[in-house]
Amino acid sequence: METQTADRTQSPSAPSASSAPGPLASFVRFVVCGGGIGVLSSFAVPLVAMTMPWAVANAVITVVSTLLCTELHALFTFGTGRRPGWRQHFQSSGSAVAAYIVTSAAMILLHTFQSAPSMLTEQAVYLTASGLAGIGRFLVLRLFVFAGTRKPQHSAAVTAALPRPALSQAAVTAAC
Repeated sequence: METQTADRTQSPSAPSASSAPGPLASFVRFVVCGGGIGVLSSFAVPLVAMTMPWAVANAVITVVSTLLCTELHALFTFGTGRRPGWRQHFQSSGSAVAAYIVTSAAMILLHTFQSAPSMLTEQAVYLTASGLAGIGRFLVLRLFVFAGTRKPQHSAAVTAALPRPALSQAAVTAAC
């Protein structure tokens, strides 16, 4: 009779590092991915605008950056384990449009109530609206867009935690 002494941390049924992260880790990843792509986009728009009108360059970079962010959010931020489909891309684009509307509305409201706000006030209002829109977008993506596509975490963890009984040669022979 041989006992099992295998290290269970090395078993194939142990939870993988690609399991869906928790809400805080997802939010940090969301900020890093979205912020990183946003910074890169801010450099890309003027470069692309050298070959076409600025508004067209901005639209092209916005579409490309939204597609890239959706890919990163599916694979990295929310840990779905697979690339997003058309539905996720469409819904993510909708949440980006909603965030754009929120920030634009905030600036319109500011200029409605203050005819000549200072640059500091404009930045404060824009960044606040952008932050709130970003939190809203994160919640929409986490709770609706990528909610049903996450890998289940519990089955592998439960399987790895269950004890494995040692089978005797007689029990194996009797089962055959």
